[in-house]
Amino acid sequence: MTEMPGSNAFHDASPLAGPFAGTQLNDLLGSVQATAPIGVVYAIAGSSSRVLLDRASIVALSDDSDPVVAAAGQVGSQIKMRIGASWLVANIRSLKLEDSAGTCIAAEIDYLGEGDEERLTGKLYTFRRGVTRYPMPGCEVFPVTSADLKQIYAAGDRANIEVGMVYPTKDIRAALYVDAMLGKHFALVGSTGTGKSTGAALILHRICELAPQGHVVMIDPHGEYAAAFKTNGAIYDVTNLQMPYWLMNFEEHCEVFLTSSGSARQFDADILAKCLLMAKAKSRLGQEIAKLTVDAPIPYLLSDLTNIISLEMGKMDRAGDTAPYLRLKTKIDEIKADPRYGFMFSGMLVADTMAAFLGRIFRLPGDGKPISIIDVSGVPSDITAVVVAVLARMTFDFAIWSRNEPQRPVLLVCEEAHRYIPAGQDSDTAVGRILGRIAKEGRKYGVSLGLITQRPSDLAEGVLSQCGTIIAMRLNNDRDQAFVRAAMPEGARGFLDSIPALRNRECIICGEGVTIPIRVSFDDLEDAKRPASGDPLFSELWRDVGGEEQIIARTIQRWRAQGK
Repeated sequence: MTEMPGSNAFHDASPLAGPFAGTQLNDLLGSVQATAPIGVVYAIAGSSSRVLLDRASIVALSDDSDPVVAAAGQVGSQIKMRIGASWLVANIRSLKLEDSAGTCIAAEIDYLGEGDEERLTGKLYTFRRGVTRYPMPGCEVFPVTSADLKQIYAAGDRANIEVGMVYPTKDIRAALYVDAMLGKHFALVGSTGTGKSTGAALILHRICELAPQGHVVMIDPHGEYAAAFKTNGAIYDVTNLQMPYWLMNFEEHCEVFLTSSGSARQFDADILAKCLLMAKAKSRLGQEIAKLTVDAPIPYLLSDLTNIISLEMGKMDRAGDTAPYLRLKTKIDEIKADPRYGFMFSGMLVADTMAAFLGRIFRLPGDGKPISIIDVSGVPSDITAVVVAVLARMTFDFAIWSRNEPQRPVLLVCEEAHRYIPAGQDSDTAVGRILGRIAKEGRKYGVSLGLITQRPSDLAEGVLSQCGTIIAMRLNNDRDQAFVRAAMPEGARGFLDSIPALRNRECIICGEGVTIPIRVSFDDLEDAKRPASGDPLFSELWRDVGGEEQIIARTIQRWRAQGK
């Protein structure tokens, strides 16, 4: 290996010289310090390289009026190198003191992209991702300026939404490219209390402002987002959802109606398939279809289904064989009689309302309210996953069967996604399979998936990696950090190391939705647009006394009625 440069390696570095030195042109370039090199390239590799930085030069820049130049040399900051007529931009991933005198710092860098150099001023413009030419060892390294970052993060004429400020600047807006972000799915991850729900509401509000005739479906398991989208969204819960039971396919019917396990479950499923097909064939719509399948969304009467089960049971010779029929009939009768299931299994939902239901949920037309908030917090816990599965599958199936029609892409946003697509064997459910399929194939049919979770490590392996854009807020758990790190591209490594140190409402965004990985401070949202997810203030609320008897009485009344 060649001898390493010593402490005098940077003494020859000088401000911009030549015919323009001392003219107004120098002022255009920012401070004189920012135009001087702060180091040299030492070692080159394909994805990352090593540079040596002069500690004295970095210290001298720390008082610069440009906050980007002042942060030069820090982990997560950017540097640039001149290669011919181009500027090569890289991100600093790690730092290490290189010599005993403390004058030389070794930095590991990741290449981000390159831009053209303006001949007269030396400014960077037309930045693009990717690298075509690499520097040679000894190439000088310069700090990136605010003017450079404005060029790097310029959204141009691509459709975009602005969600905050690029750190550490105060005037450079962070833009997300909507088509790239939605076309290849996105994930928003962050520990509880970091501003995840508010960040999700901000992104969805910006999307709705950009596309007031869009089609967004949000599955809200805690009833938080209804408060945020009162004016520009349609809010559905158990009181007005009216989702007909016959929209379920056979797999979803099995999850609701079958109570057995093991080999008995398969026997029960065969009986249910036979009886369900007969019940659907009795309806007028079913009689019009020549090749009726058990998965077809055909209205049928639950009473027809139970009657057919009873008739089939009557054909049995031995009493012992009637157990599966009794199990099925008992479960269906139990669901019909339970008022909590009325939003889905009511006898009033037997009419063919499929067109009206799809129009309402997918906002077709939207009437200026492009987002549907589906509040499933009041849905009985044992069928919550089935309700989400039906909504997700209807989104995917609608996209498949409308391929020959004018396209109407749909964004499906799933809060607490780790509930529905859990890691391991638990993901072998109807909802896990359909969300996994949307993640893999949805892009081809115009279905975009937005996953929001506080436990990315609990998500099924492979689903997060299908998300082209990852928005990572602070993650406190080492396992979660490792999981997100594995899903992010190489160039984001320097940013990833700062995930545990992010403040509330700050995030790292990388992937298809941004030009290069960026650290962003989210915009403030007005109170009327925020989700109802604030943390309780124990110190204040525990001072509030009086009326406890009435609170208990009202709570018990709602508890017993199983209503809100």
